Amino acid sequence: MPRKLIIDGREIEVEDGLTLIQACEQAGAEVPRFCYHERLSIAGNCRMCLVEVVGMPKPQASCALGVNDLPPNKDGSPKVINTKSPMVKKAREGVMEFLLINHPLDCPICDQGGECDLQDQAVAFGLGASRYTENKRAIEEKNLGPLIKTMMTRCIQCTRCVRFMTEVAGVEELGAIGRGEDMEITTYLEKGMMSEMSANVVDVCPVGALTHRPWAFMARPWEMDKTESIDVMDALGSNIVVHTRGREVMRILPRNNDAVNEEWISDKTRHVADGLRTQRLDQPYIRVGGKLKPASWDDALALIGAKLKAADPRKIGAIVGDLAGAEEMFALKDLLTRLGSTNIDCRQDGAKLDPAQGRAGYLFNSTIAGIEQADAIMLIGTNPRLEAPVLNARIRKRWRQGGLLVGVIGEKIDLGYEYTHLGNGPDALAKFVGHAPAQKERPMFIVGGGAIARADGAAVLATAAKAAQSLGCIKDGWTGFNVLHTAASRVAGLDLGFVPGPGGKDLSGMLSGGMEVVYLLGADEFDTSRLGKAFVVYQGSHGDNGAHIADVVLPGAAYTEKSATYVNIEGRAQLTLKAGFAPGQAKEDWSIVRALSAHAGQTLPYDTLASLRAAMYTAAPQLARLDSVVAADPAAVGKLSGLGGQMTSAPFTNAVRDFYLTNPITRASTIMGELSALSANVKGANRAAAE
Repeated sequence: MPRKLIIDGREIEVEDGLTLIQACEQAGAEVPRFCYHERLSIAGNCRMCLVEVVGMPKPQASCALGVNDLPPNKDGSPKVINTKSPMVKKAREGVMEFLLINHPLDCPICDQGGECDLQDQAVAFGLGASRYTENKRAIEEKNLGPLIKTMMTRCIQCTRCVRFMTEVAGVEELGAIGRGEDMEITTYLEKGMMSEMSANVVDVCPVGALTHRPWAFMARPWEMDKTESIDVMDALGSNIVVHTRGREVMRILPRNNDAVNEEWISDKTRHVADGLRTQRLDQPYIRVGGKLKPASWDDALALIGAKLKAADPRKIGAIVGDLAGAEEMFALKDLLTRLGSTNIDCRQDGAKLDPAQGRAGYLFNSTIAGIEQADAIMLIGTNPRLEAPVLNARIRKRWRQGGLLVGVIGEKIDLGYEYTHLGNGPDALAKFVGHAPAQKERPMFIVGGGAIARADGAAVLATAAKAAQSLGCIKDGWTGFNVLHTAASRVAGLDLGFVPGPGGKDLSGMLSGGMEVVYLLGADEFDTSRLGKAFVVYQGSHGDNGAHIADVVLPGAAYTEKSATYVNIEGRAQLTLKAGFAPGQAKEDWSIVRALSAHAGQTLPYDTLASLRAAMYTAAPQLARLDSVVAADPAAVGKLSGLGGQMTSAPFTNAVRDFYLTNPITRASTIMGELSALSANVKGANRAAAE
């Protein structure tokens, strides 16, 4: 039941189970802290959050004292808490003095300067001088990997980084050695941390002990413009802030969204920024004599328009890549429809997903936050640790609470939590068809690309739907059938119907030959050599696989250089915002398709982004409901289960083999290349040690 407290003279009611620091926040009182973090366990190390509880002789650490633990007053009156009394002021000044005993005075050269909790709280709650004149201790730099630069002399031993790696990332490689003055935070074997989320420790570090190595000494926080945007390195749709100086992206940091990524992002999301500066396409090219030659926009578009006019509409096709926004996909589909072609596909991995069966057949229906309600999860042909690390951290968060049963059908992998391996392929999945309902309230299936991006993917998807129904994953108020995509563009493409129309060819059909013109909208993740003699147009931001075989190259904008709609795995439409301008002559992708339509004799009826979106929202109304999940009809899962089909016995293989190199931007990134090589070396060494 709610309890009454009087905090700084204000009476409030707080719920049972809250800590005193949370109660003070609800009352509007500012309580400084270093070790306390609302998403980590309570350590009570720093003592900066001391408050006065009237009736108790000493100041109390508000992060470690629950409101339920407060002794009641004899007269039944509410407990009185003071956060600004002389006792509290003196206690905090003393704590700050101790914290600064060994801290070096190097704020002018510290990358944390300007956004440092220690700076802010030393000014607000500390003394202006120190009584300690002894020599400061010094600690050598630690090896925490290529992403994290350390200056452990600045460390105040709050242990936030240790708790993050252990509790959230699930990689128990960081800890403390020594006691008292000799205590040091380090990796256990003096080696770098191998985690897909390791760089989040820099965000949780309240001082400059851990900073980002790739952008060390490059810029100050106040020099950069900050633009809220959406990540496209996976299909989760993590909320980010893009920091730019001029037109150059300097760094990418997480933005809090409890429903999607909380306040974490993967290392790939954070450190791919250097890939936005290299291998860029900055002007059109036309292949002449087997070599790509620079060309003007008019010449390039005129050539493509002439080819489209001359080609048989049945032999014109378009393939969409993993990073495309909804606007350019909508415009490209509109253009091909006007040209009379139905050969379109947004599933360049070959996933057998059909929007005609209903949205519930390709969405993460129980939502990302819904993972915390699940009591049983079956992972089918997926490795969420590599395909969506932040989602995997959410599963681990639920697992740590207890009462979660996890099963895996597919490869044996290290997920960071315990699971039961149920089998390697379709045969293990088929055993659950007709199975008695699981004795669970909220069971959940998560089906990955390793199960559905194969020749028998449709049959596997149908079998998974049957098994989900048998085990009780579909019930009133709960749709526990989920598909985990790896491409940021996939759900929007399916929502827009960017799949073959009547008589149209899918990806495999177009790769079988006979095509005259193939339009690649940032599509690079398939065997482009199979396009044969087709006239290939590549539109994208980087000179990757598609550009290498293209007859005409059109330079587009990266996700940080345009305003575009992306729909995440749960069907949540979100907008990226333009943080900078594309290089050279590159243009926003939808405008390129619009300009091409005039040369192709099928001018599209929208000249502005607003008018395009108006037409797109008419075709797919759910895209207009930004930052909200439009629940899908679970009847679609029943439709899937009725499709049938024959499965092979081939085991499932996970869709992502190299976490760091999954799209053109990552392959252009020097940092991602280094991490990929390091990861391969570590895995090779581990295999050799195991043998």
